[in-house]
Amino acid sequence: MTPQMIGPEVEDRLDWLALTDAIEQAHSLPRAQIADTFLYRRNDTLLTRSAWIDGLGVAVKPATIFPDNPGHGKAMVNGVVNLLDDADGQLRAIVDFHLVTKWKTAGDSLLSARKLARKDARRLLIVGAGHVAASMVQAYRAMIPDAQITIWNRTTASAQKLANEVGADMAEDLAAAVGNSEIIATTTMSKEPLVRGEWITPGTHLDLIGAYRPDLREVDDAAIARARLFVDSRTTTIGHIGEIQIPLDNGTITESDIIADFYDLPSGKYARQSDDEITIAKNGGGAHLDLMTARYILDAAG
Repeated sequence: MTPQMIGPEVEDRLDWLALTDAIEQAHSLPRAQIADTFLYRRNDTLLTRSAWIDGLGVAVKPATIFPDNPGHGKAMVNGVVNLLDDADGQLRAIVDFHLVTKWKTAGDSLLSARKLARKDARRLLIVGAGHVAASMVQAYRAMIPDAQITIWNRTTASAQKLANEVGADMAEDLAAAVGNSEIIATTTMSKEPLVRGEWITPGTHLDLIGAYRPDLREVDDAAIARARLFVDSRTTTIGHIGEIQIPLDNGTITESDIIADFYDLPSGKYARQSDDEITIAKNGGGAHLDLMTARYILDAAG
């Protein structure tokens, strides 16, 4: 079997809503086995993420994180996704790392928004102005073509630049923008909460994306306490991500306050119950989602 080489050239064959359907369907299969390993050389890191889902296949995603690269005009994070056959273990495809990461990250949160946001939601706020923020604009517009999107960023010039590129508005006052939004996506690497619970209007849905380490948070305890709380995976969020673990450690919430993760999708538990409740979904990622996304990309590439 000659493996396929799949790069960004297939992106015009991909569809955001179809990806979320594929992710949901994959969560009806046996629970994924996942593992991460780390190697270090001074400030540089090699992270290898692996997943095996019986009936879907195997993915191995080595990623290098070289913090000095941006100073030399190179990407800080690089890697590749190896997709192996479930039946015989042979290499099926080598998929572009950045393509998988982009679609996995935004698709994960889009699935949550499809399940948890109000069906009449139109006013969207993106907190942050980087690559993930731009991807979320694309993903949300697939769900809500007439969405009214606003961008906020600590650096106003960056927010204005992205807003101009994607045809969105730019906000200077975060509190006012939060209060006027029906869907909010946070895409920063903040160590201090940016979005405060007191600003959030009843009926709002929040997709928390950026905080991926134990010391990072994008919303405060008041927001967590006011919301019905969901995660994509208990395994990759509890004990790993500050957004969830800090309020667990300080007693703001208990693990039982996490209502559902994506493995509860088949039961219908991952859902909004009323129009006025606040919902929060924490996007923790994980190699199993890389596998689901890479397999969708392989199938879509033909």
